[in-house]
This record gives sequence, structure tokens and C-alpha cells, in this order.
Amino acid sequence: MHSEELTIEGRNAVIEAFRSGKTIDKIFVLDGCQDGPIRTITREARKQDTIIQYVKKERLDQISQTGKHQGVIAHAAAYEYADIEDMFTLAEKKGEAPFIVLLDNIEDPHNLGAIIRTANQAGAHGVIIPKRHAVGLTATVAKTSAGALNYTPVAKVTNLSHTIEQLKERGMWFVCADMDGEVMYNLDLKGPIGVVIGNEGEGVGRLVKEKCDFVAKIPMKGDIDSLNASVAMGILSFEIVRQRGEWK
Repeated sequence: MHSEELTIEGRNAVIEAFRSGKTIDKIFVLDGCQDGPIRTITREARKQDTIIQYVKKERLDQISQTGKHQGVIAHAAAYEYADIEDMFTLAEKKGEAPFIVLLDNIEDPHNLGAIIRTANQAGAHGVIIPKRHAVGLTATVAKTSAGALNYTPVAKVTNLSHTIEQLKERGMWFVCADMDGEVMYNLDLKGPIGVVIGNEGEGVGRLVKEKCDFVAKIPMKGDIDSLNASVAMGILSFEIVRQRGEWK
């Protein structure tokens, strides 16, 4: 898994990466190591809101590809993250009401890649992912998105509920996919909208779900009770496309 992110090892290399403005998703630091260079690295990491994990030497040796980690390994994003502002700009440029996809706890890079690809096809203006308990923009995600990452902005936020509140203030409203909702065909899904998708296991987290205006149920005839997250996202997104009547 680790090789598909850009792995940066060694103190100078990691400090350099931060200073050159690379997006670092996460750093692994040798537990108990407190010397100057390591302190500089953790300070930079906090400044950029990078996740810091303190681990034992065995764990670092395991992750390391060079064998010369010097007590620190960083995972950089394979792609740059966008700002939510970029999504509003894109919507405005296209003369459309904002349509944004928000993901709660999507941990599988293939799912994330497929969602970004579908978001692009459905005309969504961007995808928002949380910093924690979720996969970032790894090389696998980029590959699975089949080039969509070059066109569809992806932003990373610290707190999804908080982001939903801020976007509501800008006139957006939110629908999440969940089995205990109203059948999606009965909902009015037009206007500036955010679609919230959770992972297959737990669905959308309670706090995030409470912030949603609607809970949409995808009608299903099969014998199993859940859909793959990227498929659920696709079905709900294309119902929005249908209701907007924007197809050619």
C-alpha cells in the first residue's frame, strides 16, 4: 500500500518536502525521538495540519523502502488538493447550481477513484474528503479515476459536519444515501446540492447524517442490503442529473 503514495524518507528529505510546499498527508515519527530535526519536522507538520503518527522502530523499518529513514517517513499526496472555493468557481463558470460530493470514511482507494470518475461524468463540481479515517489522493486513486482527477477538484477538510454547516450558509443543502430514508425518486433534488456518501460497513456517521436535510433511499430488489459506495454515489448522482434536466 505504501509505495503507491509518494514515500519520503530521512530527516532532510522530509524537511525539504514540507518547505517546498508539497502536500504531506501523514508522517510517521520514531516514538520518543525529540532532537532538533525531528522537532522541526513535527512543527512543520502541525502548521500544515498533517497527521502525525508516533510509532516504534520496527514499524518504521517495515514501512521503509530505503532502510535509511532516520526516524521519520512522510506520505505525500500523489496529487495536489483543491480548495472548496475552486468548486464554486467551476459551478459559476458553467452557469450551474453547485453540486458537490462529500465522502465520509471511504477507505478503499479503488472506491475513491471510481467516485471521482463518476463525479466527473455526472457533472459534479468537486469532491470533499475528510483528513482522518479516509484514503487520500494516492497513485491508485489517480489511476482508478481514469484521468478525472485532472478535471474534478478534490478538497480535504478536518471536519465534515463543520464543512456542511459552512456550505449551508452559502445556500447549499444536503442529501445522504441511507437505507432508512425516503425513496430518492420522491425527493426534490434540484438546486445547490451536496451528496453525502458513507462507507459500506457503517454508512454515514451519525453527526454528519444529522446535518443532512434529506436521507435518500435507493430502491433495491436484490437479496443483499447494501450497494458498493461508489455505485450508490453514481445512482444518486445521476438521479440529480435527471432532475436537473441538464443532459444534452
